[in-house]
This record gives sequence, C-alpha cells and structure tokens, in this order.
Amino acid sequence: MVSLVTIRRRAAAGLVASLLAATGTLVAPAAPALAADPAYRSLRAASNPDWMRRLPDSAGLAGLSLPGTHDTLSIHGGAWTQTQENHGNSAATLAAQLDAGVRAVDIRARINSGNTFTIHHGATYQQANFDDVLAVLGAFLAARPTETVIMRLKHECTGEIGSCTDAAGQLGFADIFDRYRTARPGLFWGPSVDRGAGAAVPTLGTVRGKVVLAVLHGPRGGRYGQYGLAQFADWGHGSSTYIQDDYDVPNVGAIATKRDRVRRHLDATSAGDPTRMYVNFANGSSVFATPAAVAGGALGVQGVNPFLLTYLNEGPEVHPPVRRTGLLMLDFPGGGLIDRIIAVNTATDN
Repeated sequence: MVSLVTIRRRAAAGLVASLLAATGTLVAPAAPALAADPAYRSLRAASNPDWMRRLPDSAGLAGLSLPGTHDTLSIHGGAWTQTQENHGNSAATLAAQLDAGVRAVDIRARINSGNTFTIHHGATYQQANFDDVLAVLGAFLAARPTETVIMRLKHECTGEIGSCTDAAGQLGFADIFDRYRTARPGLFWGPSVDRGAGAAVPTLGTVRGKVVLAVLHGPRGGRYGQYGLAQFADWGHGSSTYIQDDYDVPNVGAIATKRDRVRRHLDATSAGDPTRMYVNFANGSSVFATPAAVAGGALGVQGVNPFLLTYLNEGPEVHPPVRRTGLLMLDFPGGGLIDRIIAVNTATDN
C-alpha cells in the first residue's frame, strides 16, 4: 500500500483528489495571494539579474546567502504538484527566476527516448526538457558572466504509483547527463561534474559564468558517482548533515513545526562553519496541506515565506542577526523575500 507521504512526494494530484472525494475529507486551500505580497507569489517584483557582481572574487561560495527554488520548474499538475509561479513553458519560468535573483535551482528529470531528459514533478511532465534548462542557463550566464548558478539535479522516476516511469532501453541517468555536459563545454564548472571525484567548495571568482553541480541524485536520494561537491557525500533522501529537507507537513496546523525547522537550520547556518555549504528547504506538503498553503499560509496559520521575511528583517533585540542563509530553497517566493536574502550578503563580511 502506498503511504500518504509517498503519494504527496510523487505529486499524484489525480490520485489525491480521488482519495479526498472518497473519504469526504476537506483540505484547507492556500490563503489568497495579495497583489503586493512581498514574501509570496510576487517573483517579478524582484529584479536582480547581476547582483553577484558586487561581491568579491575571493568570497567563498559556501559563505553566501542564495535565494533558490524547490522543484524549480514545477508549474503544472494542480495544487498538490505546482510549487512555482508559472512564467512560461520550455524553462521560461527558470529565466524569470534568474532575472529575479534566484541562484540555486532544483531540477527533476525523467529518462526519455533518445537518451534525453524531460522535466517532471512526479508523474506530471512540466512542459520543459533538459535542453531547455541548459539553453536558458547558458544564455543567462553568457549575458551575465559575473553570476553563478548552483544546481541540484535529481532523477525523478521510481516507477511507483504517482511517480513517472523512465523510457525503456536507454542509457543510465549519469551516462545521459555526461552526454549533455559534453555537448555544452564550459557551461558547468568542471570539478563539479567529475564522476570520479567530488569537488571542494569553490570561491565565487572561480565559478563566475558557470553552473556548479551540487549533487546528482538518484530517484530515492542516493548519490550517483562522485558528481557534485564532496561535502554532500551523505545528502540522501531528506535531511542530512548540512541539509534541512523535512518536507512532510501532515496538515495546515503543522506548518508551525516546519517554520521552526527552517528557523533552526537558518540559525545553524548563520553560526556554522563558513567553509561548508548549508541547504535549507522551506517547502513542505502532504495530502492535507498543499505546497502553496505551506509557503503562503492558510486558515490563519502563517506560511513559511512570510515568516522568513519577518525573521530576516528582525533586529538584534529579537534574536541574533542572520549573517548567512546558505541556499534557501523556496516554493512560490515573493520578490521582497528574494531581495532580502540577497541583502544578507552586503550586510556581512564574506
């Protein structure tokens, strides 16, 4: 029997809807988005296409505060699947995020015929292919060579109910990735895409104009080869040493628990080893709490995004100032929240 967590994680929106209809259970919708909400669903209110140019080349990538998106291209499939504002297919949504200032992305791929990748969230094709992703990244970094983008690439398909199934008779996921990498020489930072040796966390000057692969994940979280950064050797399914990814939010009332987990990891990041990269997933969902509800709030419960914006804005009389956020991976980020995360970099000495 498939657990509710598995159904949620694989974004089986149709299956969830059927389950709810059968049981008569009501699910709280996300709170309506306000037109000027700075924390939620206002991505285009931010415009930070080359904000990294102000940072010194000597800045360690691990010491930076980087706005990111969880399941970056999940814009189709309904309330239990969508995690980002829809700014267009074929990775146009990614282009909008990059222009807003997002510098960490979470890409989920299915093995398709012809040894290619299509972008999925669970069973839902997101109307984009990996070629689209690389074309958008390549064009952006060519136009903005002071910037860098950190990518987590995950093999999405398990073949289980609610997930996708890979096309038969194709190469392995890592072999197909190598073909893409070879076809676009210079796009990826070389040490991060070496199958045989994990890379040390670089300085910003080393990786300007490049994509840095943080990790290449299998469908259940296992790491493929040594791709990515060596410090993420234990990054599996969910949380690990430098990762907060407690994604199961059983109901709207449990959003408060998720907020606290995000806050605790944010505090640990701010106080932690500046040579280590921390990743904080602000998203969460379940059958009884949609991604939008967790991000934006519902039924009078504050969402993670507005909580984060308030926490980052609070002064030392409330709590120790946040000196570093690491990679903050967000659902439906607002422009004000993106701006505030970026501002942490100029308020601290990197």
